[in-house]
Amino acid sequence: MNLLPYGDRALLLEVADTDEVIGWVTAIRDADLPGVLDLIPGARTVLVVGDDPRAIPRLHKELKAMSPSGTTTLDDGPVIEVPVVYDGPDLEDIARLTGLDVDEVVAAHTGTPWKVAFGGFAPGFAYLVGGDNRLQVPRRDTSRTKVPAGAVGLAGEFSGIYPRSSPGGWQLLGHTDLPMWDVDRDPPALLQPGVRVQFRRAES
Repeated sequence: MNLLPYGDRALLLEVADTDEVIGWVTAIRDADLPGVLDLIPGARTVLVVGDDPRAIPRLHKELKAMSPSGTTTLDDGPVIEVPVVYDGPDLEDIARLTGLDVDEVVAAHTGTPWKVAFGGFAPGFAYLVGGDNRLQVPRRDTSRTKVPAGAVGLAGEFSGIYPRSSPGGWQLLGHTDLPMWDVDRDPPALLQPGVRVQFRRAES
């Protein structure tokens, strides 16, 4: 773990992978350190935001003495079921890239629960980890200028759901009608870090 100052009231943890990110976020939350205002996880980083610049030296020392939690598993956290119509334009390409047939791709995507590691890219977009390893595929060579809201995709180790229409380069499996972002909901993002996601095949 590399620990760096980030402005006058935050520290940035640089770690090896997403599993370590989840472990650090769990450990810091469990420690309930005074002076921590917010934790912002990323793919390989955790931003620890302090409530006062004077708390940063102490937090630096405390974080240096800590280790990431090794007890976090995909069995932790609440579960949100997401119905998906598997009609994505890249479904056959995903099958070709993985060596599976289309039905096997769908079975792999729905057969293993995923977990929200962190959010980013757009409000309500969650990066999901922990799915079937056979579904790791590269991003598309050329991004689409417009991906519809609700599109469900794969890229590298992640699965994700586009919360609104936007450009995007993920391989698209299908779509869901479940809204990912709603300003009238508290919190607006449906998928929060630590939540488990169980995809379920739905009829078109």
